[in-house]
Amino acid sequence: MGDMVKGNIAMAEAAMRAGAEIYAGYPITPSTETMEYLSGRMPELGRTFIQAESELAGINIVMGVSACGHRVLTASSGPGISLKQEGISYMNQMNFPAVILNVVRWGNGLGALNGAQTDYHRETRGGGNGDYRNIILCPSTIQEGVDLMYEAFDIAEKYRCIVEIMTESGLGQMMEPCDYPEFREIKRCDWGLDGTYKVRRGDFLGRDLQKESDVYIAKVRAMRENEQRWEALYTEDAEYVFVAFGLPGRAVEGIVQELRANGEKVGFIRPITAWPYPEKAFAELAAKNKNLKGFISVETNGEGQMVDDVALYAKRYGMGSVPVYALAYVCDIPKDDTLKADFARIKDGEIKEVY
Repeated sequence: MGDMVKGNIAMAEAAMRAGAEIYAGYPITPSTETMEYLSGRMPELGRTFIQAESELAGINIVMGVSACGHRVLTASSGPGISLKQEGISYMNQMNFPAVILNVVRWGNGLGALNGAQTDYHRETRGGGNGDYRNIILCPSTIQEGVDLMYEAFDIAEKYRCIVEIMTESGLGQMMEPCDYPEFREIKRCDWGLDGTYKVRRGDFLGRDLQKESDVYIAKVRAMRENEQRWEALYTEDAEYVFVAFGLPGRAVEGIVQELRANGEKVGFIRPITAWPYPEKAFAELAAKNKNLKGFISVETNGEGQMVDDVALYAKRYGMGSVPVYALAYVCDIPKDDTLKADFARIKDGEIKEVY
């Protein structure tokens, strides 16, 4: 068992061990400990730390570093990630990989400092202009965050895409024991620009957009097929299946264990990838379980966002007649007693389905 470490610091250290050579970003609560830690840690390792003058500058530095084939990290929260969207869209157009840590805080606008999952729609649909998808990884523990961060750079380079670790204020600020992986040898991607490549000016108006789109969508489909991740338990005989990710997913797992011990036939699915959404979990559920009475999406936002995906994939795999409920708790981690009471209200018909 490793030492007690704050989530933001643990994931920053994991990025160093995964081979990140440069960090560029701008401070914002509740992600600031990431760059505060790296401001001292990276010089110790002979690497480069840059506090940019803004979020826009930060993401454009990331773009330049990635273009040269180096592993690069940035971190921010809610509105800071919004400001990075133009750069993220450009990076997708040019197939530049990077890893982004998004420590989500409640919002609209500047929002508040409470932990929440209000960024789900933006992150899973691509927040900037154009047709693109980022791989979104959602840990529920600090150790899982460390492990996913360590792997994220490999995934980003495999598909030449952006991988985002989407955590929450609570996970970034809390402390848990964790073990760190070994340091990797730093290697530069051989496709990176090195100052000798002569770029020929292309005909912007004469591009074959159909071909560009076909190539990119083929990559997106490969990502969707190969990178789905989830945890599932007790789904074979469940009458109600809870679906939750991140810290709410962690809370729901405990509640499901309690309810099972009291004779309730419940199960849960915890998406680890918010995109690609783990639709294979729903396909497996449909093949094994014919007794479902409802899906229950548990989220920390206003009225549920992931609930749309739960309903979408339930329908896709022949479970469209099964009611889909949303238990949305605005912010912070839902309490055990509240979850159990609201489950009882669903069974009693007091809470109506969303789909």
